[in-house]
Amino acid sequence: MKPETRTRELISRLARLDAAGSWEGDLNPTQRAALNYLAHANRFSRSPSHVSSYLGTTRGTTSQSLKSLLLKGYVEEKRSTQDKRVVRYDLTNKGWNISHSTTPLEDVLASLAKDEIAVLQDALTTSLQTALAQNGNQEFGICRTCIHHKPRIKGAYCTLLETELSTPETDQICAEQVRA
Repeated sequence: MKPETRTRELISRLARLDAAGSWEGDLNPTQRAALNYLAHANRFSRSPSHVSSYLGTTRGTTSQSLKSLLLKGYVEEKRSTQDKRVVRYDLTNKGWNISHSTTPLEDVLASLAKDEIAVLQDALTTSLQTALAQNGNQEFGICRTCIHHKPRIKGAYCTLLETELSTPETDQICAEQVRA
């Protein structure tokens, strides 16, 4: 078996085991993944279309997942004051608590040495970036690593969205991110 085939199989199996371990109470793995994304996305990147793009799911699946999370009390829907068609989803305390609980895979990864995690993370990041580029998908990324990010004494400024960013926002996922 080719090394890249074996690596894909290992990644796929880990992903399936992680998904199986993501069933929690009344949540399925897709809903849990949506909560995890929303917990790490900035305020500009929490629309249904952003969630769908990040997770690689259809908009219909994402819409149903977000509606279910809303009904279960894990998220709240916020409509834009400028354009009532624009919606974003924010976590409730209940959603926040679930999104910050660890999964069995995280527990296993926590047992690896820091240098092993760093090498694994770099290899997976490069692989993901390549796959996204080949498929024409959005990359998403951490705000502070973007060409539009301008550090300030407190927080930062986004030159693309022309808005001030709080310090915590600079470490969140942004749909508009372009690697510097």
